[in-house]
Amino acid sequence: MKKTLLTALAAVMAFSINAQIETPAPSPAGSVYSKVGLTDVTIEYSRPKVKGRKIFGEGSDFLQPYGQLWRAGANAGSKLIISTDITFGGTAVKAGEYLIFATPGKDEWSVSLYSDISLGGNVGGYDKSKEVALAKVKPRTLSTPVEVLTYNIADISDDNTTAAIELRWSDVSVKVPIKVDFDAQVMASIEANTKVNPGNYVAAANYYLAAGKDLNQALKWMDMYLAVGENSKQFWHVHTKAQILAKMGDKKAAKETATKSMELAKASPNGDFGYVKRNEDLIATLK
Repeated sequence: MKKTLLTALAAVMAFSINAQIETPAPSPAGSVYSKVGLTDVTIEYSRPKVKGRKIFGEGSDFLQPYGQLWRAGANAGSKLIISTDITFGGTAVKAGEYLIFATPGKDEWSVSLYSDISLGGNVGGYDKSKEVALAKVKPRTLSTPVEVLTYNIADISDDNTTAAIELRWSDVSVKVPIKVDFDAQVMASIEANTKVNPGNYVAAANYYLAAGKDLNQALKWMDMYLAVGENSKQFWHVHTKAQILAKMGDKKAAKETATKSMELAKASPNGDFGYVKRNEDLIATLK
């Protein structure tokens, strides 16, 4: 009997130790992700709330006084994860994981990346030698306050080469510009993949057209692709060839090619997908 009671007591104690009550965190975990060019950009952070407090300002009445280093979030701080090298506020940064720190100011903020992620939110242990980038940026006052700290990957450019890491909290928005470089990677991919799959000629030509590279080479690739089998009937790719010719300044050939694309689009049993209008618009620019 005594042995049975001891066994039961041990089981109850073990259950008591392992059982935990889960409640909502005061500063819940959050994350944001975006592709910028060919770079995976992720921010992982904890999200404190304003809860009626004064957040950024001069003096001890504020949660984050001007001039004092801040973990740029709650709990273990905020972390930036990048899959390729980037520039952060003009400073080159290697691919990897970094803590984000900030020093608020009325007219200027300092935002830094820190290489030792084991530091977490311990601002007292900040070692300047482990700071890999420091950006000076101007804060912007928000017309509508943000209750819960929010990070964004904002302002992605049309050519996908630039963006901004944005922090929004209380009545403040701060953006640090970032820049990515994917041209060498794309060029290497073009070199390798057009050799094994001629279908990649289209992607290569489109990249050259968008990036303003060698248009003669882009035209050559499109001609090689369109010369194969039924590819010549793919009006969307014929339209790309017309765009290349137009950018090269060959208005006559561009107009003829756009007209061919339009005729093919009109004849398509599955619909023109807007390519009749696209070709009409292109032809209108060639007069």
